[in-house]
Amino acid sequence: MSHDMSETPPPYRHGQFNWIDLNSHDMARAKAFYGALFGWEVDDVDTGGGPQYALFRKGTDIVAGVGQMSEEMMSQGVPSMWHSYINVEGIEGILTAAERRGATVVAPVMQVMDAGKMAFIQDPTGATVAFWEAGSHEGATLVNQPSSFCWNELATRDADRAKEFFAELFGWDYQENPHAPSVYYIIKLMGRNNGGIIQMTEEWGDVPPHWMVYFAVSDVDRDVSKLEDLGGTVHH
Repeated sequence: MSHDMSETPPPYRHGQFNWIDLNSHDMARAKAFYGALFGWEVDDVDTGGGPQYALFRKGTDIVAGVGQMSEEMMSQGVPSMWHSYINVEGIEGILTAAERRGATVVAPVMQVMDAGKMAFIQDPTGATVAFWEAGSHEGATLVNQPSSFCWNELATRDADRAKEFFAELFGWDYQENPHAPSVYYIIKLMGRNNGGIIQMTEEWGDVPPHWMVYFAVSDVDRDVSKLEDLGGTVHH
């Protein structure tokens, strides 16, 4: 699976996934792990005394970010997680529109130096996603290539409700995948693939609704073996 969007963005369209980052319990270990797994290099960001943050780079291209999770979040039992960001124009208005449609604001609009503005919401089905209004940082400069993100997928117990919510918010269209093991909608933006929505079944157990990030690789078997050698765990 991959986006049909350009392999060397930006610019990104309104409603298109443009960035991913990892909120980690152990940022130093995460940097070492993904550096070894994907060959990523790390550029630490001067946040002016703010939370620790770094950019993952593949050659000259920025592919993702990683931040140190706060002690408060860790004490609440929040696991390390990858976040998906949606590029937006007019983030304040989008946040208001999301609330009107049943979303909950998890983190209000925040100015991130000159990079841009971000906010986090929980959609009406319970999954958290981020919005990004670009400043100097437009998003990943490489996607759909090995060692970069290629797909963003919502796993939810109410796929139809999520589908309706995001269609109203961003004008997303959908194409149902008849070959998927459960209800699956391919997200379309201006006629091009932009991610997916999958209906969670009883087999998911008590896993909460969430967005998943997929990475493109040139050899799945090789990279899975490498992941395990580095201490990673295969869940599926």
